[in-house]
Amino acid sequence: MSSKNTLNLAIVDDHPMIVEGLRSLLQNENKFQVFSFTKGAAILDFIQENTVDIILLDIILSDGNGLDFCKNIKQKSPHSIVLGISNQAERSIIFRFLENGGNGYILKNADSEEIVACIEKALGGEIALSKEVQQIMLRPSLNTFEIPRLTKREQQILKSVAEGLTSAEIAEKLFISIITVETHRRNLLKKFQAKNMIELVRLATENKLI
Repeated sequence: MSSKNTLNLAIVDDHPMIVEGLRSLLQNENKFQVFSFTKGAAILDFIQENTVDIILLDIILSDGNGLDFCKNIKQKSPHSIVLGISNQAERSIIFRFLENGGNGYILKNADSEEIVACIEKALGGEIALSKEVQQIMLRPSLNTFEIPRLTKREQQILKSVAEGLTSAEIAEKLFISIITVETHRRNLLKKFQAKNMIELVRLATENKLI
């Protein structure tokens, strides 16, 4: 912590209006020293040299995925409180953020009082979810799309399919047999519960997997 009375708080978001809005809100609280970053890599560098008590982390950043950055932050700085702050309201994304060590999740449409209340809750050691996130988490998960876990090879195949390559071209590119490629394609369809490759690519794109 920067002093007995103030906490170091970092905002990681590449939308200037969001950053400025959060900065002015939190500086009014007189208990936070506020830092802001537009890239996930920048906060990773910053926590190597500085103590950061709270990090407000967007999920979609220009240089990567907030889910992965959350996990990396927690590995480098386990004591830092990491709160997702995002427009991404998919149940599976919220779950994955919390699984990756997140201390809470706030939707950007939350009002200023709710944002401050969530930060206070997280400082008290609780999982802090904004009201709408709580409602999303309580909904039954039937018929909701849960992001499947993919192997490195499946990710390579998926990316190649999205690029429009044929099985033969993928086999040549990855130095594997066409039969192996076809097997991976079938497994991907099954994992995504997709009817065809077009639907597979759409689901993967929507969930930021490619």
